[in-house]
Amino acid sequence: MAKFLSTPRLTSIHFRTVTSTLSKPPSSSSSYPIHTLSPISLHSNSFFFSLYTTPNPCKNIHRNFSVSAFDTKNDDVSSSSKDEAGPEINGDDVAKSSTKEDQYPSGEFEFEGYGAWKSLVVKFRMLFAFPWERVRKGSVLTMKLRGQISDQLQSRFSSGLSLPQICENLMKAAYDPRISGVYLHIEPLGCGWGKVEEIRRHILDFRKSGKFIVGYVPACGEKEYYIGCACQELYAPPSAYFALYGLTVQASFLGGVFEKVGIEPQVQRIGKYKSAGDQLMRKSISDENREMITALLDNIYGNWLEKVALTKGKKKEDIEQFVDDGVYQVERLKEESWITDIKYDDEVMSMLKERLGIPKDKKLPEVDYRKYSKVRRWTLGQTGFKDQIAVIRASGSISRTRGPFSSPSSGIIAEKLIEKIRSVRESKRYKAVVLRIDSPGGDALASDLMWREIRLLAESKPVIASMADVAASGGYYMAMAAQAVVAENLTLTGSIGVVTGKFNLGNLYERIGFNKETISRGRYAELTAAEQRPFRPEEAELFAKSAQHAYTQFRDKAALSRSMKVSVVELSRPSASLPELLSGIGSSLAGADRTLKELLNDVASSDGIQARMDGVMFEKLGGAAYTNPLFMLIKDCLSSF
Repeated sequence: MAKFLSTPRLTSIHFRTVTSTLSKPPSSSSSYPIHTLSPISLHSNSFFFSLYTTPNPCKNIHRNFSVSAFDTKNDDVSSSSKDEAGPEINGDDVAKSSTKEDQYPSGEFEFEGYGAWKSLVVKFRMLFAFPWERVRKGSVLTMKLRGQISDQLQSRFSSGLSLPQICENLMKAAYDPRISGVYLHIEPLGCGWGKVEEIRRHILDFRKSGKFIVGYVPACGEKEYYIGCACQELYAPPSAYFALYGLTVQASFLGGVFEKVGIEPQVQRIGKYKSAGDQLMRKSISDENREMITALLDNIYGNWLEKVALTKGKKKEDIEQFVDDGVYQVERLKEESWITDIKYDDEVMSMLKERLGIPKDKKLPEVDYRKYSKVRRWTLGQTGFKDQIAVIRASGSISRTRGPFSSPSSGIIAEKLIEKIRSVRESKRYKAVVLRIDSPGGDALASDLMWREIRLLAESKPVIASMADVAASGGYYMAMAAQAVVAENLTLTGSIGVVTGKFNLGNLYERIGFNKETISRGRYAELTAAEQRPFRPEEAELFAKSAQHAYTQFRDKAALSRSMKVSVVELSRPSASLPELLSGIGSSLAGADRTLKELLNDVASSDGIQARMDGVMFEKLGGAAYTNPLFMLIKDCLSSF
């Protein structure tokens, strides 16, 4: 028997609005609503935190922090020189009793150049910088954005891209007197829209420094153009691949396949929009699921049209018509000002040399992403403040303990994260905490244990949860323990729901000539063990009650954490990769038994409730690393009959 927790209708796809409100500043035991404002920049050189801490529930204490941020991933430190953004309201739904002091800062970056003394200090530090921090004056920072982008900080030996390091490099380059501008190579991206939104925002922030930033797109879809159009100039080669044809979502269903091979999914779900389990039971999409996916797609596509139209100075309707025309010719993209010009990479480099006054026979001074990531913020005068904010990063699927073959970076390990949370709670070094979450969920028990520790942490110091691409189900479970939750406009997030089920494999066993006998003691001993038959009436009743109990527990915890009474509407569904396990069924009886055991252990485990967002629905929209390639053909199984 498997119990899966999934998301209701999304709570933060609205654009720059408050999705739920409180009538007064909460006490220390309660929490703030989710805001879809731009998150407080965790990677810029300055921060403004406006938080409530209320040891006395009758008296609200409004605190402002101008602090450094201490990332617990690698003991790296960034800092602030001033409070850069004042409080700003986002949305029209804030309770009328809220005052200006109750509102959150917008998180908008404001560039302010160094004064004479600070510039002198920075130049002095550069004289004594480590060799690997040395950069030629007038250099161009070059970065290639492609493939997966992690929300974790990467080691110097890692080959992957890191969102915090990308954003930090842009912020360092804005203040670094040795950097004249930035040249971005933008190729097909495998990250979600939340990360894309944050990179785009940091590009716009960098432009406030007055330095140039140029983009180059040899292959371009909606995500790549969303980033590229934020650059001052965008170039493409004559043979560039442009595919600005719109967005799609695909959902696959195994109901017909299971029917043919003799597998009967027995699923209990709660709620009108509980689509979890549909991919196992149905042959087509339900009306509720279609409504939900359509709303999500409209939000993301509408945001893309609006932002591109604003950037290009065009009407939204004109952008939409251009997409509907199916334009792929680079020449037309130039004619209609979608790109600045048609140039090869070497021609762009020559143009930059000319712009910087470098002779043709000389090489353009460059510093790449990896080398520039080694430049410390201290060298640029961006650290050194007394007060510190701990940044705790939680990325990937959630599990309670590390498996025998797990790597140190394999998702969120609850026992490790709890150790980190406790150490931060006990330390007097940190004045506040930012919990950075990029997770579709996972083990519900692990999520609950972390929720408890985060809640205890929030009783001792301010805690803000910041969401990246996705913070759903177990990921949202963690976030709701914080005193405040902020998300990107395009973050996929939601709270929790329950679906539980098992597979009746009796017909499959009969077709392949396989038999299994079960001897048991106890009325419900065979509830999850007897996969060769359907539920008995009393087992089905217990099954349903168990699902309802789990649902009620999580719903009430969400209401407690967010200080509201809610009606939860479920949204998503689990996406276990069943065919990979079923593919060996036809090989032998022993193989069938072993494969089915693996299937049941993975999908119908009785000891592991899952709080996980479905990877199917968001596979095309998000492109995130957690999304499973959905249900490959189980031809071995089908060919055996």
